[in-house]
Amino acid sequence: MDAVMPFFRNQFTWVPVYFFLILFAYFNFRKSMIPWIAFFLLTFALTDMISTQIIKEIVQRPRPCWNELTSDHVRMLIPCSPAYSFVSSHATNHMGMAIFIFGTLYPLFGKKLRIVFIWALLVCLAQVYVGAHFPGDVLGGALLGWVTGYCTMTLFNKYFPLQYEKREDKP
Repeated sequence: MDAVMPFFRNQFTWVPVYFFLILFAYFNFRKSMIPWIAFFLLTFALTDMISTQIIKEIVQRPRPCWNELTSDHVRMLIPCSPAYSFVSSHATNHMGMAIFIFGTLYPLFGKKLRIVFIWALLVCLAQVYVGAHFPGDVLGGALLGWVTGYCTMTLFNKYFPLQYEKREDKP
């Protein structure tokens, strides 16, 4: 796991997934493509700004590697960032995007789309495993991402519902 978890939490690992989603929206939802991409990017921007520029600056909790009580006991698999720890921006961003993706694409993919939550949870677990965050940082980030993603998904579905033929799930 020491080789895999840093890979899962690296933001550049997932760039091909983001490009795929944008291409998917372009080829499948031409009328709704621009609003879907805009709300997807808005979800990311909001989760990132709220977590880094508001909550981290208010709470100012040191990361496990900088915390006086835990720094001697943390096994870091990545360089220790000087940024604050609460909330985990990785957890916030990925859970927010997972909720948005799930809530807007569920009518097309159904239960198969639950895989986005596995993706988000892997990123969350990786944050703790590599020593970058305390478990509470990740839980707080996931909750913030959930709320933010739910809000952007709800607004998108209300004002810009995707135009596609509904397919029935096959067991």
